[in-house]
Amino acid sequence: MNSCNDSLDTLKEILKNFARERDWEQFHSPKNLSMALIVEAAELCEHFQWLTEQESLNLGQEKLARVSEELADILIYLIRLADRLGIDLIKETYKKIEINEQKYPAQKVKGRANKYTEY
Repeated sequence: MNSCNDSLDTLKEILKNFARERDWEQFHSPKNLSMALIVEAAELCEHFQWLTEQESLNLGQEKLARVSEELADILIYLIRLADRLGIDLIKETYKKIEINEQKYPAQKVKGRANKYTEY
């Protein structure tokens, strides 16, 4: 399998088949998948806990490999959750970018990290 050619739809089908072959779809409710997603996100945070900003930008090979695995776990659960809910992640992401462009016009927020309600 060549990961460079994989689309989100391809990953979705691979993950769906993976779950079906193991009879795991019964466990893949939106509730369970969202909980698994947050657990994986917490595991990602563990790798950065107590690091300085600079250290977090310069991870060693071993730590970077572990962070990569956590990110993959997060993506897996995110794709499964969206699939179970019938959500098109690509379409919804483009919609959210448009919303964020309205909330955070570049000329107004450039170089600032405030929430949109503070502008």
